[in-house]
Amino acid sequence: MPSFGTLKADTLTHSTAGSLDTNYVVNGSAKAWIKFDMSSSFTTEDSFNVSSLDDDGFGDFGLNFTNSMNNANYAAPASAGEDNANVLTNFGTVTTSAMDGQTRQTQSNAAIDKANNSVCILGDLA
Repeated sequence: MPSFGTLKADTLTHSTAGSLDTNYVVNGSAKAWIKFDMSSSFTTEDSFNVSSLDDDGFGDFGLNFTNSMNNANYAAPASAGEDNANVLTNFGTVTTSAMDGQTRQTQSNAAIDKANNSVCILGDLA
């Protein structure tokens, strides 16, 4: 099969749903994401643009990006826990190439390792 060069488009058009500026697609897409388990075996279940996951201690983790972000001001919506777990995720050190996170119980703020953790990175790549 022959290979082709670069495809460039400013607008995507659907036959019945209208059109969308490609800027929205590029800016609105997740630049990295990961689904991981901290409970029994600290494992990555699936990911995109995450080169490694670090076990930094009980309730603490680190993410390293394959491709760096443009700056350290990206958004990182996250979730953790299981049914009725009442767990929150917060972030410590955030750089263009990595970030540290913690999972905590909402009532006591105690560190906890839970299954079903997800982090999504929204922002601009370098």
